[in-house]
Amino acid sequence: MTSRGFTGRRRRSGATAPRIGLFGVIGTDNIGNEGMLEAVVTWLKTDHPDAIVDFMCTGPEKVKSRYGAPAIPMNWYQEHDRASGVTGMALRTLGKGIDAYRVASWVRKHDAVIVPGAGVLEATLPVGPWWYPYAMFLLTGSGRIFGTKVAMVSVGASVLSQRLTKLFFTSAAKLAFYRSYRDTGSYDAMQRAGIDVSRDRVYPDLAFALPVPPAEPGDPQTVGVGVMAYYGTNDDRKQAEEIHVAYVKKMKRFVRWLADSGYRIRLFGGDNLWDDGIVEEILADLRAHRPDLEPMWAVADPVTSLEELMGEMAPVGTIVAIRYHNVLCALKLCKPTLSLSYAKKHDLLMADMGLSEFCQFANTFDVDRLIEQFTALQGRSDQLSQAMAERNAEKARLLDQQFAELSRLLFPAGRRAGTSARRNLDRETMS
Repeated sequence: MTSRGFTGRRRRSGATAPRIGLFGVIGTDNIGNEGMLEAVVTWLKTDHPDAIVDFMCTGPEKVKSRYGAPAIPMNWYQEHDRASGVTGMALRTLGKGIDAYRVASWVRKHDAVIVPGAGVLEATLPVGPWWYPYAMFLLTGSGRIFGTKVAMVSVGASVLSQRLTKLFFTSAAKLAFYRSYRDTGSYDAMQRAGIDVSRDRVYPDLAFALPVPPAEPGDPQTVGVGVMAYYGTNDDRKQAEEIHVAYVKKMKRFVRWLADSGYRIRLFGGDNLWDDGIVEEILADLRAHRPDLEPMWAVADPVTSLEELMGEMAPVGTIVAIRYHNVLCALKLCKPTLSLSYAKKHDLLMADMGLSEFCQFANTFDVDRLIEQFTALQGRSDQLSQAMAERNAEKARLLDQQFAELSRLLFPAGRRAGTSARRNLDRETMS
């Protein structure tokens, strides 16, 4: 998809073009979040090209550059984050009040605001209550006050233990106009939190709407290894460094085993700001362990989008990964996949694709068992790939259904192009 700007033409009916806001942790180095945003932007440009779109997000400059649309910071403090000590604390406190006004002012200008997927109701990885949870509460609260339809689309949610984080997230969910979840675990978590989910739906993760590179089985002797700067979950903060050290040590051992067993290796992360250092550390350890290894035997090419990530994954035969969207992209490509899971969402995704026996918990995974699982996975690759292809087709169909539902709810007077035409165009673009 090109980065042409949004136009905002007049509708044929004579009505004013709808104003749509996109909100979230986007415009960052997290390529999973960027992929879900891309799926929603593609839908808007294809089915609602008259919409006037702008962004409130954590990376406004990147979003402006990519999409040619206005974008402002999600938090006032983003522009004042050089201060430290007492001054910094005072500015952060002041910023919470300013943000209430800023978010409300931005929301009231729109007919609808869309939160494009991601774990916006999750606390599986460390998150403070006064950052994204508070921002989500301001967003949906403002939407309720001003009559702006706030849609949480294929979002992730988790059971919450921290009291203030839970208060902000559950309040935000209650005030949203539309909610859909990317898995049954998210649906159940919101139900347990006291949300009335009777009208909510479960749809696939938005990344399943993205086009894929031309299908290829990949080289069974080449293995993709996705790593991250992993420090445990939101509940593991006291053991964060210990968990990180153990995780990296075990990943180094596994990558050494792959090389010693004759496999070529492609290393990749999922958030360039945090993961690139871990990728380089593991690669350097392998070079020290096997100084005779040819440079192209183990590579780590940087990627900046899910499209590029899938391009890196396409030539490999098997993938072992930890980041959720690394696992998802591997499954979307019908690659036999092992998941090092840090949240229930991983296990649900793997089970849905017929791979529930190929998971381990990231905090405590055992390398010897990982090697056994990897060997078993290699032996069943053809059978598993066929089953994944069938499930992927169904997920694409369900997301087309959700986009049609969103068109009806958010654009009741608008005209829209056919989703089948959109999907065919996307496939032609990638071929």
